[in-house]
Amino acid sequence: MTTSTTHSAHHLRRVFVWELPVRVYHWINALCILALIGTGFSIGDPPAIMTGREAYSNFWFGTTRFIHFAAAYLFFFNFLFRLYWGFVGNKYANWKNFIPTNRAFWKDMWGIIKSDVFMTKGYNLHAIGHNRLAGFIYFLTFIAFGIQCLTGFGLYSAMSDWWFPNLFSWVPFLFGGDFMMRQIHHWAMWFFILFAIVHVYLVFYHDYVEGRGEISSMGGGWKFIEEETFKKNMEEERE
Repeated sequence: MTTSTTHSAHHLRRVFVWELPVRVYHWINALCILALIGTGFSIGDPPAIMTGREAYSNFWFGTTRFIHFAAAYLFFFNFLFRLYWGFVGNKYANWKNFIPTNRAFWKDMWGIIKSDVFMTKGYNLHAIGHNRLAGFIYFLTFIAFGIQCLTGFGLYSAMSDWWFPNLFSWVPFLFGGDFMMRQIHHWAMWFFILFAIVHVYLVFYHDYVEGRGEISSMGGGWKFIEEETFKKNMEEERE
């Protein structure tokens, strides 16, 4: 398959990148974060709603908290699954794509920053899955996921009599008490909001600039990779 530009034609290869478990994880995670942010804002600063109805028929805040807690459980176990899949999934889901382990990793990240942020030309990274910068940012995001889970269930442990939330009863002491833990939980939420904005922008940006099916790949798993890039990537893996 070929696609032409004003200057040249690129031969493209259809490559299966994102396995079904990774795609399912991605969309469950996105929906959970949306639910958690929406309900979290309401829980953190509940509006005063005046009504003439009886309290038993106006349980909206209880419903809000239930949605928040249910989404939190789903988010937590979905996150644990992704940690597991980083060891058993294909090479594009492997943890080696997320953690800087050599100088070349940092060099590639700086090249991508110059390309994406400063809009400079001339840097071509031979990446099929996540590029180096995206992988490292996802690694930081996984750390934020862990902090959010710890602080969230740490707050929940004080009001739950179930054994699972009580496993996190030690967390408030670790973070300096409930007040500071609640603040950290709130700050982490803003990290996810900013990350989502940048993430969506860069996905559309790379899909437009590179034309490799960046957006559709998280639906079907396939990307269109330049033949030269694919061969270069295979050579680097053999080295």
